[in-house]
This record gives sequence, C-alpha cells and structure tokens, in this order.
Amino acid sequence: MKDPKDLANNPSRRRFLQGSAAALGGALLPGMLPHFAYGASGGAPEKKEVRIGFIPLTDCTPVVVAAVKGFDAKYGIKIIPSKEASWAAVRDKLLNGENDASHILYGLVYGVQMGVGGPRRDMAITMCLNHNGQAITLSNKLKDKGVTDGAGLKTLIDKDKGQPFTFAHTFPTGTHAMWLYYWLAAHGISPFTDVKTITIPPPQMVANMRVGNMDGYCVGEPWGARAIFDRIGFTSITTQDIWTDHPEKVLGMTADWTHKYPNTARAMTAAVLDAAKWADAEENRAEVARIVADKSYVNTDVAVIEGRLKSEYDNGLGKKWKDAHAMRFYNDGVASFPWLSDGMWFMTQHKRWGLLKEDPDYLAIAQKVNRLDIYKDAAAMVGGISVPKDVLRSSKLMDGVVWDGRDPKAYAGSFKVHA
Repeated sequence: MKDPKDLANNPSRRRFLQGSAAALGGALLPGMLPHFAYGASGGAPEKKEVRIGFIPLTDCTPVVVAAVKGFDAKYGIKIIPSKEASWAAVRDKLLNGENDASHILYGLVYGVQMGVGGPRRDMAITMCLNHNGQAITLSNKLKDKGVTDGAGLKTLIDKDKGQPFTFAHTFPTGTHAMWLYYWLAAHGISPFTDVKTITIPPPQMVANMRVGNMDGYCVGEPWGARAIFDRIGFTSITTQDIWTDHPEKVLGMTADWTHKYPNTARAMTAAVLDAAKWADAEENRAEVARIVADKSYVNTDVAVIEGRLKSEYDNGLGKKWKDAHAMRFYNDGVASFPWLSDGMWFMTQHKRWGLLKEDPDYLAIAQKVNRLDIYKDAAAMVGGISVPKDVLRSSKLMDGVVWDGRDPKAYAGSFKVHA
C-alpha cells in the first residue's frame, strides 16, 4: 500500500486533483485531497483537528500510525496524539473535553458508562484497536520459589498461609484487572482474599517490580517483554492464552461528542481503521516498531517492541515460539469490529467481582455504547473492509467456559470464584 502522503505529493496525482478542483470551480487547497474520502459520512468533518489521548503501549499503534503516516489527512482531519501518564488521566481528559477521543481500556469505557471507577457518563466506542498482546509477568523472586505458572502460585499460597503476595493491574475496571482476576480465579485463587491487588500505570510496572513492590503484574506490551529484557521477571501466561483473540483497547469518546461531531467521528474512525489495516500487514511490522518506540510515544528500545509485534515470543524461561495469536490491529476486520458480546463480557466480569451490584440490561447497554453505525460508515469510507453480519461472537476461555453473549446474566453468576 502506498503512503497517503506520497499520493498527495505525487505531481501527476496533484495535477489531476487540480484539474478536478478547477472543474468544480475552485482551487486545490491544502487538505483537499482527503475530501474525496468522505464517502458515507455525508459531509466534511466538523472539527479539523482531533486530539486523541493514549498511554505508552504498543497497542496505541493505530492512533499513532494514523497521525504519523498521514491517514488522518486522507479523511480531512489532523490527529494530534496526546501522551498521558495513567488511565485515570486518560479518563479525566476525555470527560472534561481536553481530548476528543482516546486509546482506552475496553472495560474502563464500560465502567464510566455504568458509573463505576469514576463519574458516570454516556460513552461511545467506534472500533476496537487491537486483540491480544498483553501478558501476566511474574517476578524472579517467585521463580526462585518454584513458581512459574498459576498452579504453582496456588500451591505456594496454600503452603505459605498469611504470606502477602501483591499483584498489579492498570485500572480497577480495565482489561488488565479482568485478565489478572480471571487467571487467578481459574486456579482457585481469589484476587481479593488470597492476594493483594494494586493499581500501577503501565509505564511504571517494570520499575515497581524492580524494587520489589509486587510479585506480578498484568499489562500491555512492551512492558511484559521489557521485564524479560531487564531480567527482573518472566511471562507466565499471555492474555491470548487466557482468551484467544480477546478484545483489548478501543477508540473511545463520550456519546455527547459523537452527537456534536458526527462527521468527525466517522472520519476519525476511518483514519484509525485504515491505519490499523496498514499496521497489521506483516511487511509493515518493523516500521511500526520504529514508529511507536520513539520517545514521543512508547519511548523504549525498538527491539523490546519489535519481537512480540512480529509474533516472536520468548517467555524468559527458555521457551521461544511464534505466536499465532499475537497482537492484531485489524485481522481482516475481526479485530477492529466492536462486537456487542465483547462489551457485554466486561459487564459480566464487573458483576462477578462486585463492581456492579445488580445485573444490567447487558445487550441494551452494549447496543448503546458500541456504535456499530459509525463503524460501518467508517468501514465504507475506507473500502474493502469486511463487516460481520452477527454482532455476537463465541469464544472458549482458558478454563473451558464458553462465552457467546447469549445469556450474560447466567454467565455472570456461574463462576465458583467471585466477589
């Protein structure tokens, strides 16, 4: 695929556009090239500049690539990535209007929608930014005690009654908390009574483990690989081994923003979706690693990002493999589509862990938050995007339990280990 900036700067292409502009009775202005991509939006974006918050993680890639590689210009907008220090900061800047949209934890969006983990506000998700690509990292201190997996951790906890074990996630309603809780519970470990759980911003995970503040953590890449690179920990399990092709980060915003700027919401989603498609191509992964490793974004060594981005895994215990379900940004549209069942799953886990006191109307809320209409319009603008007909999908998680979104209330109440 050619870089959109190359198309814009190509002399013959520009002469063609100038002729087209003349035929329309006007001169070619800067940014006119993207206007040919409005498509299903029905009009130009209401806002020309869009600030999108992000956390320094590999899965911010679609947002960063959209800005760096010029996909935003293709759709008549300028994306300004805004680097944030924590998920709480991402939430606050989104809600107070400092940022228009955000690379954000799936479960955080639903937490805000339900008034859990912060002020309640109607929210919107227009696409998923990635599937897979997180990990649960354990400290070398646990390895020295013979613990390399969940079963070993359970044995140690049962043996050392009263011995405190601390595990970190990144936000109480977020994806990493849910993966960590699910993994612990699948091994008969209560995340609230058998261990202590704390919240640490993603870029601070490695430093906190280095000084002994926790025994393990769940976070997105590259901070799992970084622990191995720095020889302070190892990967016990990847999140794709907890739930293959699980949902992770999304492009989120307030519902009010989508109502005020509908054309901008479509253009922004199209730009990020187009960028996700480009970034997912195997031949572009090395360039993606160089882009996002920059100090303006993730600020780490390219090698720390590139390996797992290329599906090349090393768990720090001597095992190396090519992961068939490493981080995916597009995956023929499967990773980008905002499946209603994905949003519903986070609510079932919030109910399981006592964050929600009553069962909500799972499907109705997912239909409200996951803006399939905006996604479909954006997909039409990009072109060549396969949109699933079914809005629910079925998956079997690590404990053999199937989630398909058909009976969320029964599913939420079915777990032996819960709050």
